Amino acid sequence: MLFRSYLGGWGIAAALGKDADLVICPRVTDAALTVGPAAWRFDWKRDDWDRLASAVVAGHVIECGAQCTGGNFTGWRDVKDFVRIGYPVIEASPDGTFVVTKHEGTGGLVSRETVISQLLYEMGDPKRYLGPDCTADFTSAKIEEVDKDRVRLSGIRGGPATPTYKVSISYQNGYKTTGQLTVGGPDAVAKAKLCADIVWGRLALDGCTFAEHEKLVEIVGAGVCHEGIAKPCDPPEVVLRMGVKCADEDKVDRFGMEIVPLVTSGPPGVTGFAGGRPKATDIVGYWPALLQKDQVQTRVRVEVT
Repeated sequence: MLFRSYLGGWGIAAALGKDADLVICPRVTDAALTVGPAAWRFDWKRDDWDRLASAVVAGHVIECGAQCTGGNFTGWRDVKDFVRIGYPVIEASPDGTFVVTKHEGTGGLVSRETVISQLLYEMGDPKRYLGPDCTADFTSAKIEEVDKDRVRLSGIRGGPATPTYKVSISYQNGYKTTGQLTVGGPDAVAKAKLCADIVWGRLALDGCTFAEHEKLVEIVGAGVCHEGIAKPCDPPEVVLRMGVKCADEDKVDRFGMEIVPLVTSGPPGVTGFAGGRPKATDIVGYWPALLQKDQVQTRVRVEVT
């Protein structure tokens, strides 16, 4: 079992204050990588809530790299030169205002819309975005385009941080495997469903069964990404993706033996198998929790080489 606390930016600020050229962190929040340098550079205090909140917002904007410069953007047709898409640059000021931009000559797009799209990413309560250094009110941000590929954010408000750290707990949680085949039409979806039924039936004949929550069947190409929303269709080909998970490694490996035979002992049009029989791999379970901050001690060590 492994515990990791999401630390804030003050350890980074302390390391920079000791003239560190390179700061190697344990698990810190994404925004801490912006909060720490800003707090150090501008000599902010631990209760400069509004300024710290602005750094949290800045860190949130750039934490996914090019996702704020046109990557994964709904208006992707307006984005030029994905090949050389530029990564974001934050030009921060002591008062907490900052500009989002990118290097001149790079591809991509920085606009009010691309920045707002990233602001909404992984958002809970936008009025009280929680972090180890402060809380931030994302709705207070004034967002304006000031030039080509330059967006300025100002007016951000913040408040005290919570008394706890978020903790990620990882643990061994059984075994899993997946395999996939391409099924060509006509009637590709019906044949893919039959293939899945064949696998489960043959496993059952051998006394190898799985609970419903331990089985996975996806027919990629038939609306699985937006199931219940996208209109069902019968495409010319689909990808059948099957998987299992359970505590018994041998059972998981046994499942992997039934994918390949479908090519010659199932319905017609089955192809696309490669990579050998799927084998069992460990499942790393994840459990989020909260831990009182007084239970965690942060130390900064600077090594001179």
